[in-house]
Amino acid sequence: MQRIASFIFHRLMGWQLVGRFPEVDQCVVAVAPHTSWVDFPLGLVVRSMLGEPIHYVGKKSLFKPPFGWFFRWTGGAPVDRGQRKDTVQAVADIFSRRKVFRLALAPEGTRKKVDRWRTGFYFIAQRAGVPIVLVAFDFGKKQVKISEPRFPTGDFEADYAGYRKFFEGVKGYVPEFS
Repeated sequence: MQRIASFIFHRLMGWQLVGRFPEVDQCVVAVAPHTSWVDFPLGLVVRSMLGEPIHYVGKKSLFKPPFGWFFRWTGGAPVDRGQRKDTVQAVADIFSRRKVFRLALAPEGTRKKVDRWRTGFYFIAQRAGVPIVLVAFDFGKKQVKISEPRFPTGDFEADYAGYRKFFEGVKGYVPEFS
């Protein structure tokens, strides 16, 4: 599957991979910009090409029949948001239950343009004691760019400025939403 995904990514799509996915068993993977549904299948191709299990979370009801198998097969993990109001803690708890868990999410929290990212990705990583890996889907340059792992320092504003710098100039599938 890795070879097929690599062929699709490099030859058919004409994309490049910049950087290497770090050798960590647990991390939060902040993928941006998230501007279209196209990001999900691109992420699946990249994940297959890397040969690394990369996960995501979704509301518990998505994991029931008839489509629950699909969400689990693609790396999904259910989160029961009905019993808790603290979604950050609910997701951080998943890290304590699994040896390997790499949580991919879009820090914007939507596919539309935002002035400021939501902070959940940061506080999930901080509570779980795991690093953040930044991944840029740059449709302008046809590149997927991967950062080194970065542990949250506790100073969100300083860390956030560094994250934003990593994504400077990156264009999403819908450029005006980048």
